[in-house]
Amino acid sequence: MAVYTQVSAEALSAFLARYDAGQLISAKGIAEGVENSNYLVDTTTARFILTLYEKRVAAGDLPFFLALLDHLAAKGLPVPPAIKDREGVEIQELAGRPACLIQFLTGVSLSHPTPAQALAAADAMGAMHRAVADFPQRRENSMGHASWRPLFAQCGRDLDRIAPGLHDAMGEALDAVLDGWDDQALDTCVIHADLFPDNVLVLGDTVTGLIDFYFACTDYRVYDLAVMHSAWSFDASGETYAPEIGGALIEGYERHFPLTDTERAAFAKLAMGACLRFALSRAWDWLNTPADALVTRKDPLAYWRRYIAYRDGKAGL
Repeated sequence: MAVYTQVSAEALSAFLARYDAGQLISAKGIAEGVENSNYLVDTTTARFILTLYEKRVAAGDLPFFLALLDHLAAKGLPVPPAIKDREGVEIQELAGRPACLIQFLTGVSLSHPTPAQALAAADAMGAMHRAVADFPQRRENSMGHASWRPLFAQCGRDLDRIAPGLHDAMGEALDAVLDGWDDQALDTCVIHADLFPDNVLVLGDTVTGLIDFYFACTDYRVYDLAVMHSAWSFDASGETYAPEIGGALIEGYERHFPLTDTERAAFAKLAMGACLRFALSRAWDWLNTPADALVTRKDPLAYWRRYIAYRDGKAGL
């Protein structure tokens, strides 16, 4: 989407004056992403990402996210911590929004990952899960399973505007997936919860960045892998499963955490849950985004098709 909180050059120059970051040369809105407004900022000394946090990212959650990034960076993970100003402050305000100046990471985001890139990215996720073992903070998953029925109810029968019969089919799917969800004997830790290909930066087959931690939370560890598997292993329409990508993700992750029999048995349910989570959030956006909005709506059916593939045993481990 296009940047939707505009910042003047004068306001940005005044913002940068709080830092030892050089003088503003240019600032360009970054079109990727749907949660926040981002600018690529070049100064006389370095390049940065300026992020203005929009309504979906609660200001009260920012200390958790930034502490997590600081923790992972200190462990040597390729993540982008926020820059502190001369007073040691990370969270600022700009154009009426909470804002942070973020370290710039080299690399390009993925759109069509190769098996080698998938393997490297899942390896990086496993390393991240190891690194949070001594991270003391917790955050509930704001888009976790407890949110799915309320979001389904908010969408209501309008789901049938997306596809005939979708409302009843998704209701049955929720019944099946949520049955016993809380009873699974699975490890928990802080997870990314949104590690799509465009949230991974690479140079060749080397991961240079894991970004956009603004859904990070405490949840089932293998749910994070299931989210990743559902996001990486299909074409954009959700119609075609790529087993070579799915297999590479599992192989890369198992370098750090070999899957137990319990985790393997739970994986299909976790993947189906991930598909419902993203199908529902996309459906809400699809139904409630004005036609002239700057946001590019994402097709909820692409995740409904993924759900069906996992349900029918046509995707997975």
